[in-house]
Parts: sequence; structure tokens; C-alpha cells
Amino acid sequence: NSPFDEGCLKSVFQMYQMDYPDYEFHCTCRASRRKLGSLLPNHQLQTVAAYCGYDLTQHHNALADAEACAWIARELL
Repeated sequence: NSPFDEGCLKSVFQMYQMDYPDYEFHCTCRASRRKLGSLLPNHQLQTVAAYCGYDLTQHHNALADAEACAWIARELL
């Protein structure tokens, strides 16, 4: 979920007393809920990734999760 990621990034900028560049965030979970609605039993990363054709066999591996999000974003955003 992008709110968590955005909050972490903003905290790091604040910790290092850096100006936050106001990045634009997109949330694949929200996009999934909006575009796929009741087509899926849930909107968890592995479920949406599978629906979009991505094999997320290493769920909770940071790189695999990021790749799955990119795949989903390409399909839904």
C-alpha cells in the first residue's frame, strides 16, 4: 500500500532534515480495488499479481514485491 511507503519515505527525509520533493505516488492496491472490484477474492499483492500474470513465488522478498507492483502498475494504471 502506497500510504505506508510514502510515510516511510517522508520520515527519512524529515530525519535527515531534507526538503521533501512531493513525489507523486500511485497505489496498485487502490487501483486493483477500483478496476477489478469483486473479480478477485481479495486485493492482496500475490492475488493481484497472479491475476495480472505475474508469478510472485518469492512474496515478501523486497525485489520480488517491487517487480510485482511494477507489473501490476503496467496492467492497471
